[in-house]
Amino acid sequence: MTTLHTLTRRATGVLACAAALLSPAVQATPTTDSAPPAPIAVTSYGTSPAAMAFADDLAQRRGLDADWVRQQLGAAQRLPGVIRLMTPAPSGAYKNWAAYRARFIEPVRVRAGQRFWEANREALARAELEYGVPASLIVGVIGVESIYGQHTGNFRVIDALATLAFDFPAVHPRAEARTEFFRSELEQFLSLTQRTGMDPLAARGSYAGAMGWPQFMPSSWTKFAVDFDGDSKVDLFNSPADAIGSVANYFKAYGWQAGQPTHYPVAFDATRLDKDGLLAPDILPTFGVESFTAKGAVLEGPALQHPGKLALIELQNGDPANGGAPATYLAGTDNFYVVTRYNWSSYYALAVIELGQAIEALVNR
Repeated sequence: MTTLHTLTRRATGVLACAAALLSPAVQATPTTDSAPPAPIAVTSYGTSPAAMAFADDLAQRRGLDADWVRQQLGAAQRLPGVIRLMTPAPSGAYKNWAAYRARFIEPVRVRAGQRFWEANREALARAELEYGVPASLIVGVIGVESIYGQHTGNFRVIDALATLAFDFPAVHPRAEARTEFFRSELEQFLSLTQRTGMDPLAARGSYAGAMGWPQFMPSSWTKFAVDFDGDSKVDLFNSPADAIGSVANYFKAYGWQAGQPTHYPVAFDATRLDKDGLLAPDILPTFGVESFTAKGAVLEGPALQHPGKLALIELQNGDPANGGAPATYLAGTDNFYVVTRYNWSSYYALAVIELGQAIEALVNR
């Protein structure tokens, strides 16, 4: 997916569309993983009482054939590498926006994005018209998530979801909530494949179970994926148009406001700065312009006329005491917050925005 993928202004993100993990859509840093790690002591979930009880309950609630559900889930394998990838890093480490940005706004991805835009002009223009979501944002998301379909993940989705549903690392501070999330996604995946005829043992995606060009988690596929190429089926693995329309639909569903900027530049008046107060709501837009500036934020130009709420976004650039640069700050709008619903990370959101802008500049030059 999108590729679990952490959830604050200081996080680098978990499931891009697996941000669904805590929000509704998918991955940790976006999952452009191309091959799974070598399996260690792989175990089939067909021998797991918990997994088989889950299969029976799912079949009963969803009206599915119990033998079919047991057969599919029983074929899933436990992937220790996925468990390692979900194990949180030691706390207290500084993030680095400059390094994170450099992973995504780089020549190979930008050129691929230019080719994608030029090849899909009609679908991008139609999506912008129908959903109000800028083509640049759609292109930015698909570029960060899968480099325009080049890296959609090589883990069997059923293996990844079963592993995280029944063996999520207990050391994780949100292990219980995430276990429930992945069990729900496993249920959605099996229901989706049964309904659409997709082979549940053949579908491949990220280590978090995100699928296709936009790296949608199964629940996001069910809720937001659309047939945008008019062939009477939704195919996020092979149809760029379906991916484009689905990303646009996702953002519209989460409240995208056409014409509103995602963020503004911000400076500080040190004589009255209450940075802790400005950061307290995290990335949720909370302050009107007047209350934002009253706490020492300095805005200019159009930002002073912004009609909605703002949030102070902080992006670390390493440890300033050990060679790192000062943090980067911006004033995020409701639309910036909407971008973080795809992946709960301000770093992810700004990378998506800036990648799309860089590609748009090339396309329009």
